[in-house]
Amino acid sequence: MKRLGNIAVIGGGSWATALVKILSEHKALPNTQIQKLQWWVRTEEKAEYIRTKLHNPDYISAIEIHPELVEVSANIEAVVSSADALLIAIPAAFLEKSIEALPKELFKDKVIISAIKGLVPSTKQIVGDYFVDVYGTSPKDVLVISGPCHAEEVANEKLSYLTIAGLNQDLARHFAQLLSCAYIRSLVSADVRGTEYGAVLKNIYAVAAGICHGLGYGDNFQAVLMSNSIREMKRFLRNLTDTDRKINHSAYLGDLLVTGYSVHSRNRTFGNMIGKGYTVQAAQLEMKMIAEGYYATATIHDLNEKLQIKMPIMDTIHQILYEGKPAKKAIEKLTEKLV
Repeated sequence: MKRLGNIAVIGGGSWATALVKILSEHKALPNTQIQKLQWWVRTEEKAEYIRTKLHNPDYISAIEIHPELVEVSANIEAVVSSADALLIAIPAAFLEKSIEALPKELFKDKVIISAIKGLVPSTKQIVGDYFVDVYGTSPKDVLVISGPCHAEEVANEKLSYLTIAGLNQDLARHFAQLLSCAYIRSLVSADVRGTEYGAVLKNIYAVAAGICHGLGYGDNFQAVLMSNSIREMKRFLRNLTDTDRKINHSAYLGDLLVTGYSVHSRNRTFGNMIGKGYTVQAAQLEMKMIAEGYYATATIHDLNEKLQIKMPIMDTIHQILYEGKPAKKAIEKLTEKLV
């Protein structure tokens, strides 16, 4: 089994910060299996701030970073080259730009752990497939992290659950152990592609939930929207990855519900702003964090033009975000299709 003694978290956002905190908990144990924990952030200014002020200045500032446990760096080539496993938590839309200058040889034999909940725009692939096709990563060296889990609750050490999916179940179980702590319970799944696609889709449905909330729809309608969303997700996953999965598992239904309902959900917040009349550009400017559901809507819509799966909720959100259809009229029409 591949070594995971040197783990590098790639990305400087809220979810990356939360994952650094979780892994730090294990690194601090007397008999830790993590010999080195690295954290790459985009600029040296930010790296130095974290080293000296002991927290991320932009995201989840309540999380305290301990320099004796975490090496913070803005040198992505050095971080990638020395790590056994890369835990990637960059928004999918910016993944290629972040790593395109690096020699592909640096990624050889690395374990790739995707904490990204989006598709790579240029190839319309989930992150695991992208690394397999473009960087030659073995499918057995790909792991996927799924929720339900919000970074804000990790900061407050609220009990949360993570699902680690991998074809190599021993590797998945090993990494799940490294994430387990007093407030994190880790589960293991073999449904790698389904878990990763499910994490992409739930962001689209969370945008839908936010739009409906912004338009004034109540909890009764939201329950109908979410029940239709999980069925839509099931249809998509069944057509794309024919695996005997339980769609009511926490990695699918649980992640959908927390993203659709939680006040911490950036995708719901983005959708809420659209429902209240913000333009896409205005909502993006006002939000500090990236709403992956906006980008996912475009890539899933493009994929489904070939697959032709019945996805009225996704189609409606695409009409609102990309085709200029008024949210009120689009959702009114959608209500006639829900059961």
